[in-house]
Formats: sequence, C-alpha cells, structure tokens
Amino acid sequence: MSQTVEGQIIASHGRSFRVMVAGQIYECTARGKRTDLACGDKVDVQISNQQQAVIERTHPRKSLLYRADDWREKLIAANVTQVVIVVAPFPSFSEEFLGRCLVACEAADIQPLIVLNKCDLPEADQAKTQLALYEQLGYPLLMLSAKQSIAPLQPRLTSHTTVLIGQSGMGKSTLINALLPDAKARTGDISVALDSGKHTTTHATLYPLDINSAIIDSPGMQEFGLAHLPADSLASCFPDMRSYIGDCRFANCRHMAEPNCAMTQALTDGRITERRLMLYRKLRQAIDKK
Repeated sequence: MSQTVEGQIIASHGRSFRVMVAGQIYECTARGKRTDLACGDKVDVQISNQQQAVIERTHPRKSLLYRADDWREKLIAANVTQVVIVVAPFPSFSEEFLGRCLVACEAADIQPLIVLNKCDLPEADQAKTQLALYEQLGYPLLMLSAKQSIAPLQPRLTSHTTVLIGQSGMGKSTLINALLPDAKARTGDISVALDSGKHTTTHATLYPLDINSAIIDSPGMQEFGLAHLPADSLASCFPDMRSYIGDCRFANCRHMAEPNCAMTQALTDGRITERRLMLYRKLRQAIDKK
C-alpha cells in the first residue's frame, strides 16, 4: 500500500510540482488536476515510487503573496514570513513597483525588507535618497553588493521563509548564488540599451537554508498588479495614511477628489507625500474600475 506523507512544494510548473519530503524531491501532480497551488505550500502526498508522488491535499496557509491584474491571478509564494524586495541603482528600479510590493505585504500581513543591491555603483547615492522616504515610514532598508558580500543579509534570513521579489536585473539570482552556491541560479546580462534586465528565473523555487529557514527565488517581474485588493481597505495598506482614516467629511470618502478629505489636507500640510498619495489614487482608480 502506498504511503501518504507531508511535504512542501518547492517549485511549480503549471500542473506539475516538485515536492520535498524529508530531503527527497518528488515530481508530483495534484489530485483533480489542481493548479491553484504555490511554492511553499505544505501538502500531503501519496508516494508512487522513488521519483513520483501525487498531491492528495493541502494544508491551510499561514500566508499567501500573490498579484493580480484584470485578467488573472499569479500566486507567488505561500507560508512566507518575510518578503525581501530587491532594488538596485542600475538598472534603475521603479518606485511604483516598490510601492505596490509594500502594499501587497501590508495586505498579506507579511514583513517586508528592502534590499538595495549593487550599492557600490556610482548611481547608488541617488537610489539611497529615493529610498529614504520608506525608511521614514518604518520599512527596514539594507544596503549591500551581492558580488562583494551578502553577509549583511544572512542574519536577516534566520528563522524565516523569505521570498525574494523584484524587477528583472536587480540581482536576485546573484543573491541566490551567493547564499547557495549549489543552487546554480542563472544570472542574466544587463541590457544597457533598454535599462532593464533579462528574465532569468521562470518559476518560483524554494531552497532550504537550514532546518528553520528557507529562501524562495521568484521570477523577475516588471509589474505587480493589485486588482484583488478590496477598495475600502486599500488606505489601511499605507502606514502613512492610516491615522487619517475616518477623519474625512464623508464616511465613504474615496480620498480621490472629495471635499474635506483628510488625505488631501495631510498632503497640503506636508504630512504625507505627493508620490505616495498619487500611488494610492492610481491603485484606487484601477480597483474601482473592476
């Protein structure tokens, strides 16, 4: 009789999954041809042979990080306790992308850490200035050069299941290679002409660091859709705006162009920045159009 045991999905490829069980990796399909499973999911599998197994059921998730646009949802990782958002001075990072990632972390109640990679480049000073706002908002910022030393990051990964996210070319694969030389993650050449990186990771992959820690490398992405967020809870995902919720003239204020809006007044008084309120309004407008 075949054996059913607990494992964890370490990679997903459409309808096929790789599941680690007690250090051994099995190629798996899911019962009922399910595809709504993510890297990091805890599952029960029925082992068929030394290489193959079938996912019978999934365990409840402690967290789920995903993105969504008007057409589809993309599961990134499950059961993560920390999101490392990797940015770099070159290729230049998108501040809107960073802001969207932070909103997603707030919505999923997952701890974020901003990592400025390639901090040895001459463009790093400008990037540091750009990121100062997020430090002021309470988001931790770590600066390093993955090609020189990833020592500053290593203690931040202890006792966490961490997912690395970021735009292509920010150096995620270089970080993985430095943390786990045996991972052999492919690194891509930077396209100077396009000021963007080539996509090198095509699916999320989980790598154990120790018995209590793991890291998930996710595909490089250029956009982070948040169409799945409820409109009325969006403002609460902005820590700089939370204290003004409920202070508007109208209880159903959308914080767009309504009179006597507390957010607009906070902007006028310099208590919140224009770039943050503009991001909120862009997201709110997109959600309201659904």
